[in-house]
Amino acid sequence: MRSSMGRGTRGQGSARGRGGLLVAALIASAGGCKEEPPPAAKVDAERLEQLIQAAELEHAGKPRLEKTDIKLGFIKLTDCAPLVIAKELGYFDAEGLNVTLEAQANWKVLLDRVLSGELDGAHMLAGQPLGAQIGFGTQADVITSLSLDLNGNAITVSNEVWAQMQKHDAQLASPTPPHPISAAALRPVAEAAKKRGEPLKMGVVFPVSTHNYELRYWLAASGIHPGLYTAQDSTGTTGADVLLSVTPPPQMPATLEAGTIHGYCVGEPWNQQALVRGIGVPVTTDYDIWKDNPEKVFGVTAEWARTNERTHRATLKALIRAGKWLDASIENRKEAARILARKDYVGADYEVLAASMTGTFSFQKTDRREMPDFNVFFRSFATYPFYSDAIWYLTQMRRWGQITEPRPDAWYHEVAKRTYQPGPYLAAARELLDEGKLEEGEVPWDTDGYKAPTSAFIDGIEYDGRKPVEYLAKHRIGNKE
Repeated sequence: MRSSMGRGTRGQGSARGRGGLLVAALIASAGGCKEEPPPAAKVDAERLEQLIQAAELEHAGKPRLEKTDIKLGFIKLTDCAPLVIAKELGYFDAEGLNVTLEAQANWKVLLDRVLSGELDGAHMLAGQPLGAQIGFGTQADVITSLSLDLNGNAITVSNEVWAQMQKHDAQLASPTPPHPISAAALRPVAEAAKKRGEPLKMGVVFPVSTHNYELRYWLAASGIHPGLYTAQDSTGTTGADVLLSVTPPPQMPATLEAGTIHGYCVGEPWNQQALVRGIGVPVTTDYDIWKDNPEKVFGVTAEWARTNERTHRATLKALIRAGKWLDASIENRKEAARILARKDYVGADYEVLAASMTGTFSFQKTDRREMPDFNVFFRSFATYPFYSDAIWYLTQMRRWGQITEPRPDAWYHEVAKRTYQPGPYLAAARELLDEGKLEEGEVPWDTDGYKAPTSAFIDGIEYDGRKPVEYLAKHRIGNKE
């Protein structure tokens, strides 16, 4: 049942006035024909509600949307929450949108269906629009005007690998070992496996996923080479000490349990799921690899954004409101976890979803930590599409060979600004501010798109989005220019 929380308040017009809006809505939905509308009993009640609301919005002086029926794709992860909450709490409804949410099999299918027009937009990896823009895998003009969340991922290793890591670092044998846990104790394990001709295998969810770059960063920070992509090697395993491969997020625990991989980097709830099932140990989170890293975005094609400007803005408004609601209270997070637990959304146990969603994270059954920022959906300007976030991902694409040739700083800035487009976001936020649904200080109105330099990485290396080439040169492993 849809929750009534967050529903827009309708005007208090008479029944007669509302009936007139109904007739107008039905006529409009029929393309403006002047025939009598069909009997109400024959019209789907949910669609009637949408038509009435769209008519009310227009009656109130708001411009008509180019599209009111849209389909959005998502992958079964907790960070699809803004899309789910926007639907379930009526934020899409309030903007006159009739939204269908549809789970996708994997990230490639999701992107392909956005490009084909089968989906109007989607919950995307932060690197997907960038990868499409530069033609890695798929060449397409995909853009984003909204970040869906910060943080939310972790790295899990098998019980066997964890036991070997403990032998190389006695501190890890503690029921509550010190954090963050680097890959230092994994290095001798990886070296021994490689020497036997049986290198460790670890899973990531997609070649341009945050998980791929975070796992590579974590490994390389301790001297483990995760491999390079080359013109001849699209797998990214050239020179690798550990072999990385792609596995869809919901399949990670089963693939680990089968012994096909020895560890993985994925979003929740699939790390906590491994712990609950007793098949693996989450060793670190991306919050410790890069504090407040951008994770997912809402992606659309540039053509769709151009031809559906008002619909795009309305969608962004609903998603911003959903993010704000998600960060407003622990009770809201619990409610979100209950909704996400449904089979048509994430389909995992409520307790598993609620663990990280409500500010805690379990590394072992004896090691449960408070992590209030493991998932951030609105705080810290989480929804704003910063250029510097885009540039970090581009530097990792170059570092690991997905960008095959050195590029000047100007190239990184140009690609970032072509892909991450804050204009529609600011227009949506301005409308929400005018409607009293946002506060002035909740939007970085005056930013130039670049966050301040930060060294909040597991290796302490400072990143300045204004100087990507200089940043690349600071790393020991990978391309340095």
